[in-house]
Amino acid sequence: MAEADIPKKQVIMEAAARLFRDRGYSATSMRDLAKAVHLQASSLYNHINSKQELLREICFQNANHFLAGIENIEKEYATPAEQLEQLIQHHLIVATSDATSITSFNDEWRHLEEPYLTEFVQLRKRYENRFRAIIQAGIDQGIFRDADPTIAMYTVLSSLRWIYDWYRPNRSKSVAIIGQEVSKLLLSGLKKT
Repeated sequence: MAEADIPKKQVIMEAAARLFRDRGYSATSMRDLAKAVHLQASSLYNHINSKQELLREICFQNANHFLAGIENIEKEYATPAEQLEQLIQHHLIVATSDATSITSFNDEWRHLEEPYLTEFVQLRKRYENRFRAIIQAGIDQGIFRDADPTIAMYTVLSSLRWIYDWYRPNRSKSVAIIGQEVSKLLLSGLKKT
């Protein structure tokens, strides 16, 4: 799709995500954003209300992708091991589908203003609680080792953060293959032998 065919707000959001990733939210000005999308700063306000609005949309869109994914996985897969494997795959797919936006989501969310910061933190906790519950269910069912489910959850999530910095679509391995390898490594550490 040519840039002319993409709605201007989407072009602005993508540029904002790149700038937030490269410079950080605080160091990105509306003038920087206007320049990146070839608009006058005053014209930018015809499409968006504020830089904060862009950060909010980036953060909440990604949070909702992750929550929708975990909800579907909980419904579709029976065992905690299957659920965790699919959750790892989903995480990698979301992270690689828009790596720039994910970087902003992971690193710049702290700049959200209230009441959105509190709402975002609550969404994040909902996701983490469900993730932790899958691990706890695996421990309770004797599938996973007896481990602290919070430490296990954060270990898995931390292990997935590198992908958006490293992955490029032209790499030799697909996201699916990378997901299988990462799942195998992480689940071998959790599963009882």
